[in-house]
Amino acid sequence: MTASAWTEARIERLKTLWREGRTAEQIAAELQNGITRSAVLGKVHRMGLSEGRPERPRTRKAGAGRPSGSAGVPPTHAGLERPPETPAARELRAFAPARPFRGPDIISVRQGQCRWPYGDPGKDLVLCGRPAVRGAFCAGHAAVGYRTPPGGAAALLALAGLN
Repeated sequence: MTASAWTEARIERLKTLWREGRTAEQIAAELQNGITRSAVLGKVHRMGLSEGRPERPRTRKAGAGRPSGSAGVPPTHAGLERPPETPAARELRAFAPARPFRGPDIISVRQGQCRWPYGDPGKDLVLCGRPAVRGAFCAGHAAVGYRTPPGGAAALLALAGLN
């Protein structure tokens, strides 16, 4: 796309169509002459028009949605069973904090405190904070976090073809 494709008249027409709520595809079709949907989106972004655009009502395309005959039928998980709880999951649940829990965050955790994270990464992430006994974790989290491979180191080396 060359700079000459965007004449003043085309830019004004783009602004008008964008404010009317037209899609980039519709605008590109109307402007024609090598103006693509991507070119429209790039120009809109560079001009700062993408902010403050009125919301268009969302409409469903014909035929979209649930297949016929399934309206009002809730999804089922027939035949699916919850997998059996593993010993590691049981151990981890035993060390889960009581709610509400406010452990140290990543900045305020001290030397010798467990660094097992609770929550999603972000501003609400907190750490366990119990006394660390093995590496960076308390006894319970170390039991979950540090696992020996089945068969020990010899099995791991054999799997890697290094024995």
